Amino acid sequence: MKPFLFLSVRPEVEAVGPEYESVRRAMGLDAHRLEHQRLDVDPLGDLAPERFAGIVVGGSPFNVTTPDVGKHPVQRRVEADLARLAERALEADHRLLFTCYGIGVLTRVLGGDVGPEFGEDASAVEISLTAEGVDDPLVGVLPERFAALVGHKEATTRLPGDAVLLASSPACPVQVYRVGRNVYATQFHPEVTTADFVARAQVYRNHGYFPARELRQVSERLAAASVTEPRRMLRRFVELADG
Repeated sequence: MKPFLFLSVRPEVEAVGPEYESVRRAMGLDAHRLEHQRLDVDPLGDLAPERFAGIVVGGSPFNVTTPDVGKHPVQRRVEADLARLAERALEADHRLLFTCYGIGVLTRVLGGDVGPEFGEDASAVEISLTAEGVDDPLVGVLPERFAALVGHKEATTRLPGDAVLLASSPACPVQVYRVGRNVYATQFHPEVTTADFVARAQVYRNHGYFPARELRQVSERLAAASVTEPRRMLRRFVELADG
């Protein structure tokens, strides 16, 4: 069977390994079946998506809405790499899942809009599937309403014309969408447990996702949340890719 690929986009080294492990466990894969590439370190190059059964793109503190003059050269290169990957996957309708930061990249590639209006603090929120989401082969494994973990400063404000909206939350209208049959993007984090997210909050306590002085309170709220469903989406991603 073909391997899967996880592309991480986090410059904070202390967050990279835990994110990969969260994704790997959620997908139910051994390490030899989930290859890992750090896009902040190694350019994507001439990657052919069809080498892999499926590709998952992780989150990042980067924001696509940062003016280009304010973006670090690494961020500009990463966004160009991910845009090129999205275009190739869309052309081939190859199985690809963007999470959190990546939804902004895909939205812009498709001609949609991204802005700060629907940002969500680090928290557990209720996600609701649309009728299309209930019928979707990937997202439809989730309940019609479930809790998921979020933390983002920007979000899709205008859905791309070719996209099918699959899920929303009260504060963020676009939580999951699909393009074609196999290219997906989620605003929430499908890979993390609450313990994973508490550890990540400690890494990013000074990045503006919540007031740094409130780390203890935020951690306690996250730890107390019941978030059991989103990881099923990544396991289903593997099942569909493996046929």
